[in-house]
Amino acid sequence: MAGICQKGPSPLAGSPCWQEGERMNVVVIGGGPAGMMAAIASAEQGNQVILIEKMSSLGRKLLITGKGRCNITSSLDMDEFIKNTPGNGRFLYSCYQEFTNQDIIDFLKKQGLDVKEERGNRIFPVTDKSLDVLKAFSKRLKELNISIKYNASVEEILVQDNKIIGVKANGQTIHADKVILATGGKSYPLTGSTGDGYELAKKLGHTITSIKPSLVPLETHNKKVCQEMQGLSLRNVKIELKDIEKNKVIYEEQGEMIFTHFGVSGPTILSSSAHLVRYKGIEEKFENKKIVLSIDFKPALTEEKLDARILRDFDKQKNKQYKNSLDELLPQKLIPIVVERSKINSNKKVNEITKEERRNLVKLLKHFELEIKQFRPIDEAIITSGGVSIKEINPKTMESKLVEGLYFAGEIIDVDSYTGGFNLQIAYSTGYVAGKK
Repeated sequence: MAGICQKGPSPLAGSPCWQEGERMNVVVIGGGPAGMMAAIASAEQGNQVILIEKMSSLGRKLLITGKGRCNITSSLDMDEFIKNTPGNGRFLYSCYQEFTNQDIIDFLKKQGLDVKEERGNRIFPVTDKSLDVLKAFSKRLKELNISIKYNASVEEILVQDNKIIGVKANGQTIHADKVILATGGKSYPLTGSTGDGYELAKKLGHTITSIKPSLVPLETHNKKVCQEMQGLSLRNVKIELKDIEKNKVIYEEQGEMIFTHFGVSGPTILSSSAHLVRYKGIEEKFENKKIVLSIDFKPALTEEKLDARILRDFDKQKNKQYKNSLDELLPQKLIPIVVERSKINSNKKVNEITKEERRNLVKLLKHFELEIKQFRPIDEAIITSGGVSIKEINPKTMESKLVEGLYFAGEIIDVDSYTGGFNLQIAYSTGYVAGKK
């Protein structure tokens, strides 16, 4: 069938249809935040734009970000965005100058959506609904008369004399002078991010760097320990990821984490994975490396102060058994594990615990160690590490250095950040620059 623009269950019902044979200036492949922003920026330049989306609706991954609330961006200075991007952050300098966190906030406000700032410089919609962010994008797409083709897969990007001439999607040829590839990575495949864009780019001669999960939970070797503490969320701990053989700290941070049935997760763990995935010699399983997670349960206290605190607690309950003496110091789920690992007889009376045993308990609470086995699968990752090599993309325009008229935006590029709205800002900024240029 010619000229199908499936409406689907989308806020974009009523978007104009492209008819087969009609020439477009720009084709955008991928309807996530990067693709939508690219289409908007391009149409605002007066171009005829068609947005091709393989799913039946736009922005599926956007809808699940921030646990359905959408952490839109961060309020930090744009220089801090680069520091929070361990994966090739400096490549984004020009994009961040052209389209900032304030620009996305202003964009949403123009579409009728206000934002608010929460702990950790995180910006959310005032409604706490990611759907409202998607509706804001959808409203602007409709205002600009952008054609949208749903349930359509691009089989080939068409090139002649090393220049873009169009694409072939669902057997139909769409002629265009410019193609923006914004298909996302491989994380959350149910949202449509299945790595298709990598193959399209590779066919045109682009290098795809190693694809790995990032912002992903970590599995531990001794799962039993974590399973016994499953669901325990700790708000203010300090973590260190260490390469034991090299005696090197790969990453450290203070904040929140959670124990799971397979290992560990939570904001600090996810951020640590973004560093670990780029650590030399690390593959998806760590057979050749001994990587240990060290947790400081009491980062506000030095070992001396923690020892004094424990001594005070013990003085108050001298006749209690050791296993019943830690209630004021630790969460309930943590106590049996700490008692076992401290190697102090659980039935021993507190007043019989020696100074050396107490000091060993202090060391355990300041350096609780778990050996990391591997990353969780990529379909559980928030983002993908790796993608189209930045060496082959002009950072000022997002245009391919290999094919004239081919542009990239969003997660398909080999750039990735920590949690906190930074990865969505990458999508907006690269999408805007790719569309505008």
